[in-house]
Amino acid sequence: MQLASCRAEQPAHRLGDAVVTVTDATGEPLRDAEVTVAQTRHAFGFGNIGFDFIGYANGAGREGDAELAEAYTELFNWATLPFYWGRFEPERGRPDTARLRKTAEWFRSQGVALKGHPLVWHTVQPPWLLGLPLDEVERLQRERIRRDVADFAGLIDTWDAINEAVIMPVFDNGDNAITPLARARGRIPMIRMAFEEARATNPAATLLINDFDLSSAYECLIEGVLEAGIRIDAIGLQTHMHQGYWGEDTMLAMVDRFARYGLPLHLTENSLVSGHIMPADVVDLNDYRIPSWPSTDEGEARQAAELARHYSSLVGHPAVESITYWGITDAGAWLGAPIGLVRADGSRKPAHAALKALIKGDWWLPRTVLRTDAEGRFGLRGFAGDYEVGATGSSARSAICLSQQQNQSVHLTMEVEGQIQ
Repeated sequence: MQLASCRAEQPAHRLGDAVVTVTDATGEPLRDAEVTVAQTRHAFGFGNIGFDFIGYANGAGREGDAELAEAYTELFNWATLPFYWGRFEPERGRPDTARLRKTAEWFRSQGVALKGHPLVWHTVQPPWLLGLPLDEVERLQRERIRRDVADFAGLIDTWDAINEAVIMPVFDNGDNAITPLARARGRIPMIRMAFEEARATNPAATLLINDFDLSSAYECLIEGVLEAGIRIDAIGLQTHMHQGYWGEDTMLAMVDRFARYGLPLHLTENSLVSGHIMPADVVDLNDYRIPSWPSTDEGEARQAAELARHYSSLVGHPAVESITYWGITDAGAWLGAPIGLVRADGSRKPAHAALKALIKGDWWLPRTVLRTDAEGRFGLRGFAGDYEVGATGSSARSAICLSQQQNQSVHLTMEVEGQIQ
């Protein structure tokens, strides 16, 4: 029996196996028949932010948007869309639902799944919340969660339910109405509110807790949440590395600490610069503001090499379920940092090619031609995800989904003219 298999560089725990039996419409095996197999999608979440495509999806694109979209969809099957309350609903009662829905629909038409970010956060809050009684703020926050989760159910079924709860009650960098609420109610009740309102609205949703504080404070908070009986579907970990790549040992030691809870880990915000490294003495990355932060040839080579190491190590960890990079382009990138995979002029950096060599190279099965055996069977081994199978003489295509670390038996029926019996 002939076997279709991807490259050996794939981590074994990411692979799935299937024995595929192909028969014709009468149930007869397609013996010694030529078939084609090709991967169409990863099960692993390779993500990026989708902020840059809101205008494009709504018919107000800019020059170069189509090329940027191509650079995006070549790599990513997962997009994070912005639901920062202060920007999503700057005027009370007038949320930006229609534009975000069109954006979500465009991504889905490209085969890209979606996550909303975030439902509860103390930053980028609407000014019209300020001065309201805490009970009123809580009521509006609960209503906001229910409204947006309901409005996007079926399009967006994964959410960062609450963002950066560790610092939420003590945040002092500007006035907002959520920090006083968190201070009065406590972190765990705020988390309960976010998760229970979202889950009651969309029981099928995948809900994350997400934070940049990866210290023991986040571990203690997670432990308290779990002890309180609050169901978390995945743990979000932010790793913006503007001050230099942490290295595999440091990264994986951190991942191991959070893997002990037995929940999937999402690396929700990742970045590596392709210019000079931010000084190590900067405590809050937001405080580093300079007139220009250019990408350089040396920095781009470093970024490409580090990105390949970063992804390889994380994909190699069995607890990690997705990685979201925080920017496709340098144009408008967070903090003005050169973290994109595409330069501001639209040209691709070496990091884009380095990531493509993994996602669509080492971890991908391209179109492969095989022959079935005397029982109409062939073997398939590859990275967990979706595959398409076709037979010579048939225009029909059948889909197969490989699950990681599982051996599957799959039966396909194809109407084929002139098959060998």
